[in-house]
This record gives sequence, C-alpha cells and structure tokens, in this order.
Amino acid sequence: MSPPLSDSPDYLQRLNPEQRTAIETTDGPLLVLAGAGTGKTRVLTTRFAHILLSGRARPNQILAVTFTNKAAREMRERVGALLGTPVEGLWLGTFHALCARMLRRHAEYVGLTSGFSILDTDDQLRLLKQVMEPYRIDTKRWPPQGILGVIQRWKDRGLTPARVTPAEDSDFAGGKCCAIYTDYQTRLAQLNACDFGDLMLHMTEIMRTHPDVLAQYHRFFRYILVDEYQDTNTIQYLWLRLLAQRDGQPANICCVGDDDQSIYSWRGAEVENILRFERDFPGAAVVRLERNYRSTVQILGAASGLIAHNDGRLGKTLRPGRDDATGEKVRVVSVWDSDDEARLVGEEIERVRAGGHSLSEIAILVRAGFQTRAFEERLITLGIPYRVVGGLRFYERAEIRDALAYMRVMNQPADDLAFERIINVPRRGIGAAAMQKFHLAARERQMPLAAAVMDLIARNELKGRAREQMTALMSCLARGREALPREGHVVVVETLLEESGYIDMWKADTSPEAPGRLDNLKELVRALADFESLAGFLEHVALVMENEENAGAERASIMTLHGAKGLEFDTVFLPGWEEGVFPSQRTLDEGGLKGLEEERRLAYVGITRARHRAIISHAANRRIYGNWQSAIPSRFIDELPPEHVTVTGAASQARQRGHGHAPIFATAFPVMARRPRVTDVPDGGTTSPERGIAVGSRVFHQKFGYGTVSSKDGNRLEVAFEKAGLKRVLDTFVEKTS
Repeated sequence: MSPPLSDSPDYLQRLNPEQRTAIETTDGPLLVLAGAGTGKTRVLTTRFAHILLSGRARPNQILAVTFTNKAAREMRERVGALLGTPVEGLWLGTFHALCARMLRRHAEYVGLTSGFSILDTDDQLRLLKQVMEPYRIDTKRWPPQGILGVIQRWKDRGLTPARVTPAEDSDFAGGKCCAIYTDYQTRLAQLNACDFGDLMLHMTEIMRTHPDVLAQYHRFFRYILVDEYQDTNTIQYLWLRLLAQRDGQPANICCVGDDDQSIYSWRGAEVENILRFERDFPGAAVVRLERNYRSTVQILGAASGLIAHNDGRLGKTLRPGRDDATGEKVRVVSVWDSDDEARLVGEEIERVRAGGHSLSEIAILVRAGFQTRAFEERLITLGIPYRVVGGLRFYERAEIRDALAYMRVMNQPADDLAFERIINVPRRGIGAAAMQKFHLAARERQMPLAAAVMDLIARNELKGRAREQMTALMSCLARGREALPREGHVVVVETLLEESGYIDMWKADTSPEAPGRLDNLKELVRALADFESLAGFLEHVALVMENEENAGAERASIMTLHGAKGLEFDTVFLPGWEEGVFPSQRTLDEGGLKGLEEERRLAYVGITRARHRAIISHAANRRIYGNWQSAIPSRFIDELPPEHVTVTGAASQARQRGHGHAPIFATAFPVMARRPRVTDVPDGGTTSPERGIAVGSRVFHQKFGYGTVSSKDGNRLEVAFEKAGLKRVLDTFVEKTS
C-alpha cells in the first residue's frame, strides 16, 4: 500500500492505491472489478461519501442501486458514519424499490394512478387464474404457477405483450401464453395494480417512450452507483443504460462487480452485461481490485488457477493483501463413498473444535440441497449443533414432508394427519365442503379419515370428480401396501410417488425451485435403502426431527454454494466434487459451455469463502437405490494448480472420464434396491412372479387407463398410456386386456 498523502482526507488514507483510484475517478464511466474479499463495499460507500464531501453533488443527486434491502441499509449506515451525520433524501435502494418510487410519479403514463397496489405472489396467482378461465387451459399440464413464471421471465427481459413475437411466444399452455399475458396486464390496469415485475418494466417503457421524463432524470442524477453489476438481468441493464447514456455528456456511472462471481443465470442474471461494459460506455475506465484481505495465499492461488480456465471473463488475479496470509494448502480428499465423506467432515469438525475452533466459523457448502441430508444426520449423530442457512433442514422441506406423509399413510392407514396432508396434493378437486364431509363421516362412524373415505365410496355417497380422484388415491395406497412385502419398500415408495401424480406435479412446475425439489425426492428414496423396512425408516426420521437446536449456541453452517456468496468462514468444506454433481449435469445439459463456465465460477465462489482452510472432497462411489455406482472426480479438481493443493485419501485417484448414472424418476428402469431379506411367498412362488405380460401387450391401469407395454425388465414395465403418456409401473399394478 502506498504511503498516505498528508493532504488527503482521513477516509482516503486507509485505502490501497487501487481502491483510491476507484474512488477518486469520479467523472466518466467506471467499471470496478472487485474480486472476492477485496473491499468492494468499502469502495462503494467511500466513493458515495467522497462525491458528497468533495462538493460534486448533493445527496439527492446520486442514484445508488443495490440488490438487497440489507445491502442498502448497510450502505446508508456506512455513508452516514463517514459523513458523521445521518443522510436524508437519498436515492438509495434496490432496483425495484427505486422503480416503485419513480413509478408513483409517472403512473398515469401506463394507465395507473399514483396510489397503485403492488400484488404479492398469492394475489398474482389468483388474478391469473381468473384470466385463464376463458382459455380452458389444462391446469394439470400447464399449472398457473408455470404460466406466471413465463410471464415474469418476459418482464425480466423487457418484453411487454406487444414485444412478444411469435418466435418468443412459449409452447407452454399451447401457445396461448402471450394472449394470457395481454389479458393479465389489462386486468392489472383495471385494478390499478401492478406486480413486482411491472415496477421495472413500466418505468423502462416510460423512459423509452417519453423523452421528457428521461431528460428529467438525466438532469436529476449527476452520478450513478451500481453494486453487484454482474447479477443484473436484461430489464435492469436496460433501465440503467437509459439513465446513464446521455447525448454529448459523459456517463457518470460506476458499476462495481465481479464477472468471476456471476452465478445466478438461473434467475435471469446476464454475465454479458458486465463483459460488454466498455462497449456500452466507450472510454470507460476499468479498475481491478485484486488485493484480497480474507484468504491465504494458498486458497487464493487455487481459486485463481481454477477460474483462469474460463474464457468469458475480463481477467484478474487475486493476491494476498495481508502480510500474514500464509497458510496450509487446499486439501483435496478422496473417500470411498458418500458415507465416508460425511464421516470425514464430522471427524474433522470434531478435531478442530477440540482445538478451540469456533463452530460458527465452519461451513459445509454443497452444490445442491439434496446433499445436506447425509451431513445433517452425521452431525446429529455426533451431537454437533448446526443450522441450515437459507433453507429448511432436509426433513422439514415441503416436498419431503409430503412424501413422508404418503409413506406414513401407506404404513399406517389410521394416520389422519398424514392423510389430510396428501389428500389434495397434488390437487384432486377436494374442497372445504368435501373435507368437512370426510371429517363428519369419520366422527359419526368412529373410524379413521381414510377408512371413512373408503366407506363413503363403498356406499356411493361420494360423487363426481371427488369420487373418481379419491378412488384412484385409495387404490394406489392399497396396491402399495399389498406390494410392500413382495417388492420392498424402496421400489414401492418410488412407485407410489409416481402413481399418485406427486412426481408429475413437480415435473410440470416451471419454477426455478422445482428441479431441486425433484433432486430432494430422489435423495429421500436413496435414504430409504439404508433401512430394512419402511417402518424403521419412518421411526428414524421421527427421531431426527425431534433433534432440538439451541438458537443461542454456536452452530456449524450448512448451505448451498449459491447461498454462501458474500459470506466467509475460517474453515470451509466443499463436498461432492464429482462429475454430474459438481459441475451439475443438468446445468451442462441445459447451458453447454456457458453452463460449465458458470459452474466453474460457483466453484471459485466456494473456495474464496474460506479464510484459512478449504477442504474439497469427492467420493469414488455413490449409492443409487441401495446399489453402488462409480463416481468420477470433478474436472475442477484437475484444474486446481498442484502447487496450491495437497491430495489425500484412500480411494482411487483415477482421473478417467465416464458416463454418470441415469437419474431416478427419469430413466426407464433405474437400478432397484435390495429386497427384504425374508419374504413370505405363498405356494413357494418367487418374489417377483412373471405374469405373462409381454412387450406389445395391451394393459389397463386403474389410474392411468389403457396403454401398451413398450419395454420390460422382469416385473417392471414401461407402458405408453393413451392419456397419461409414458409411465413405469409394476406388472402387478396392471391388468392384461385383449
């Protein structure tokens, strides 16, 4: 760091040369490439204060944009501390908060009044369902949540209904999405309301089509500051560019970000926005903040060497900013299987904890939420307090609770609470009146709720769709109970989740969370294979969920890599570095090279969360449905510079590449789990009798209707049903027809 200048203000003397350059370059466009741990927030807030203290602008002449309310509050507090007084009248906040403030002033341009309402998600869905009614959309195939997701993605891309071309129109909802979008916007205007996406879309449209409004804001804002620029989506980029680009005048816009930490493309972020900054603003200055004040030289070397394999980046190399930044190399540990991996992490946490390491400075960072289960159960076994950051514990997630409820009802038909949870999940048209009828029958006849429903069906007291749907559900559960001793609990539970429509419900969901929920359900089915019976598994889950956490105690953190951005810990565990897990196979399939580069940026983010110690692990084997399959080490491990890494472990270190396993719920016939050790089979039959159903046979299924067998594996059939499409079923669940 250069020596402080005697005539410099105190707040500038504490900065390194690059930080000072970023703060004192006040005129013209500026891109600050701020690497992990390089003091990005300090630069942004000090620049804000410097502009005010040097008299270049008044507080209300600076537009400062953040991504979260927390970041906005922190910036406001830091600027106030630098100035020595609270600052009022700031245009400082999130993109949507600032656009809402602007839109109140110009609402009439989009057919609203200044008192417009902002609808929450529930209200949006309610309104959309009303709009969809005349279109007679099959909501099972195209749920309203999915159509709303399409509309919101269009808004995030700056597309009004008039700008959605036939090529842009989605095949979702049979090509009717754009028409629904048009009617939805009309209804919003009639209600004097807008949704979250409208805040930015409306303001961008107003500034596009009303030059006088745009000119007003050009006069109003002398400086623009933007945080986390690498995370901007298309509409945010368009809004900023309109405000910053001025004919014949310099664009006093300063964007702070890190192209190497752009990891949110799945929610619309475009890394290209930061990569093309110099093209958008010719003559822009670029300042690279590369002095990291967080991590050791070994951690920084490993992270920098890894990210250097990306082509789509502006380029920078982190280096230690502290004199004491020596430390141990990044450890890459090869373990035999996923159980060994959980044991390794648990034992290492116990070891460092015994040496005085604070649990609150330890984090386990996973690529996907389904990975947390093994670590949660291991920490519970060891009595190590933990918390799941940014999400629920594995067994507390909604989709897991739903699946467990299905298992509980199959295991114990008298479990009314579990039955009540699943009775309308997925939706079966069971409304409040039908539920009241079920409860009344159960009380009057003094029987469990499920038995009361069966009784109503038997007495023909249940009519219409409710009768049809409940008959199908009860038959599905009954078939599962009958097959349980013969087929084993893993096979039966997977079949139950498929046949009940629960898996299809999440497959049809187009929200960003749906793929993760399916992964969690796959992990739940994998967990079943560790237990000899369904009852044993359910008892285990009940005991795990009874584990009480002490909110005031120190706890280790478990979170996804996406959730860890912006955080730091002394010790970081990075498990599951295997092909298909990390990098994610889904991301590679959907995003190709761009997806791979984002996965590599995610790995970079994970490593740079560590201050002193980073431990990467990969397993040679993963359990799939009770059977073991080989796992291939992640390509990212090969890309780590060997001089910054130490490799240990008992498992093979082979680097050969191969094909990953086919996922559960996606393949025709996944590898099945072991069957029960003892099975009562009448008449000396086998556990899986052949029923003479050949490929090409026509069959009938009580839920899916008529279909034709397209392939067969023992007693497991793949059937092309006329209405339900391709499904996997056990041969005992279908009847052969002529």
